Amino acid sequence: MNTEILQLEPKALWKHFSDLNAVPRPSKQEERVIAFMIDFAKSLNLEYKQDKIGNVLIIKEASKGFENRKTVVMQSHLDMVHQKNNATDFDFNTQGIQMKIVEDWVKAKGTTLGADNGIGVATIMAVLASTKIKHPKVEALFTIDEETGMTGAQHLSNELLTGEILLNLDTEEDDEICIGCAGGVDVTAQRTYEEELTDDSKVGYKILVNGLEGGHSGIEIHKGLGNANKIMNRLLLNGYENFGLRIHNIKGGSLRNAIPRESDAIVAIDKVHQEAFELEIKLLAEVIGLEQNRMDPNLKIQIQPTQTPKKVMNLGVQEGILKSIYAAHNGVYRMSPEIENLVEASNNIAKVVIGNGNLKIDCLTRSSVESSRNDVANSLRSAFELSGCEVSYGGEYPGWQPKRDSDILKIVDDTYFKLHSKRAHVMACHAGLECGIIGEHYPNMEMVSFGPTILGAHSPDERVSISSVQKYWKLVLAVLEEIPVF
Repeated sequence: MNTEILQLEPKALWKHFSDLNAVPRPSKQEERVIAFMIDFAKSLNLEYKQDKIGNVLIIKEASKGFENRKTVVMQSHLDMVHQKNNATDFDFNTQGIQMKIVEDWVKAKGTTLGADNGIGVATIMAVLASTKIKHPKVEALFTIDEETGMTGAQHLSNELLTGEILLNLDTEEDDEICIGCAGGVDVTAQRTYEEELTDDSKVGYKILVNGLEGGHSGIEIHKGLGNANKIMNRLLLNGYENFGLRIHNIKGGSLRNAIPRESDAIVAIDKVHQEAFELEIKLLAEVIGLEQNRMDPNLKIQIQPTQTPKKVMNLGVQEGILKSIYAAHNGVYRMSPEIENLVEASNNIAKVVIGNGNLKIDCLTRSSVESSRNDVANSLRSAFELSGCEVSYGGEYPGWQPKRDSDILKIVDDTYFKLHSKRAHVMACHAGLECGIIGEHYPNMEMVSFGPTILGAHSPDERVSISSVQKYWKLVLAVLEEIPVF
C-alpha cells in the first residue's frame, strides 16, 4: 500500500481507493472484487443484495433529518481496463495496482490506474462508511463488466432498485455534467486461410510499432492519436507492393475500448531486396513519426532481422486483407450536427491477430445515433467481406438520450454554481456509459453523470488529478444534501 496516497484529502476516499486497487479486478473476472464489496457491506452491517449476473447493491438508510428525501442510486462499475507497458513486469491477475504521486496526479507504475471507475467506487464506499455525511437513503449499485460489454448493466435485475434518481460517477472532467452518451456495437471480422512454405530466397524480419500514447477509444477518439494497427498495416502494404513482403503473423492491440498502442509482425523478404527494404521502412517510419509527433512523441517503429519463418500467408488472402484494413474506417466518422464538438460516430480498429491460418480483427463502433452507428458498421462489414472475411456484430448497447429538463440536472448544475460561482458544462459524451442501459430497465429514473478529471483512461498513462478529486468530492456531498423530498 502506498502510504503517500493515504495522506491525500479526502482521506476516506483515497483509503477506499487504495484498498480497492489492492484487489485484482479485470473485466469478466470480478469474483474477487465482488467478494471484497460484500465483505465491505458486512463490515458495516449494511443490507446488500446480488443479482444473477453479479451486480452488487448495498443499501444505507437516510441520515437523521433526511428520511423524507427521495432515494438516490449512486452507481459505478467494479471492473477496470488492464493495460501495461511492454517493459513493465506485472501480473494483473495476482497483483494490486502500484501507485505513485507525480505533482497533482496519482498514477500507476507502468499500468492502468483503475481510476476509471475506481474513484467512483471509492466515493460511494466513503459515503456508505461515514457516520457524518448527510444523505438520503442510498442504493449503492456496483455493476460488473462495464469495460468489455456492459453485461452487468444489460442484465441488471428490474426489481433490484427503488430509487428515482441515479448519480453515475463515471465522467472524466470535473467541470462537466454529462446527460447523454453514445451506444456501441462490436464488429468482428474473421476468416481462415492457407499458408505457403517460405522459399529459400527469403529472409525474416520483425517489425515493431510501439510507444504510442493509446487511450480511451471513445473519449479520445477525436484527438488524432496513432492507431498501431493502422500504422502497421501501412508499413506492410508498402513492403508488399514495393518488395513482395510476405506476412507470417501479426499481433496488434488488445481491448476494443482502447486505442491500440503496440503491434508486431514477422515477415519475409527476398534476400535481394534486404537493403532497399530496410531503407524504405526507415524512411516511411520517419514520415509517420513526423505526422504523429505532436500526439505521439514517443512513437517507435523498428525493424530487425529474425529467423526466417517457415510459412507465410497465402498471397491472395494477404493482399486482400491488407487492402481491407487500409479501407476500413478508423477514428471519427461523423461529428454531431446537434451538439457542438460532440463526436457522433466513430470506429476503433482495436485488435488484429493473424497467424497459423487464422485471422481476426476486432473493432468497436460507437454512435449517439443508431442509424449512423449502423452505417459505420455496414461500411466495415463491406470492407472486410471484400477480402473473404465473415463479419459478425455483438455486444450491442444503446445510447443515453439527453434530457435537459430533468430535476436532478438542475440540482447538480445549481449546486456546482453555488460552489464555484460559474456554470458547469452540460454535455453528452462519446463514451459508453451505463446510464442508457440502466434507463431501459428503469425508464422513469432521472440520471446525471459527473466525476473528477481523469486523463489517459484505458492506457498506462492513466492519471487522476488530486485537486480535482477534492473539488468533485465537495460536489458529491453538496448534491446529496440537495436531493428533494418525496
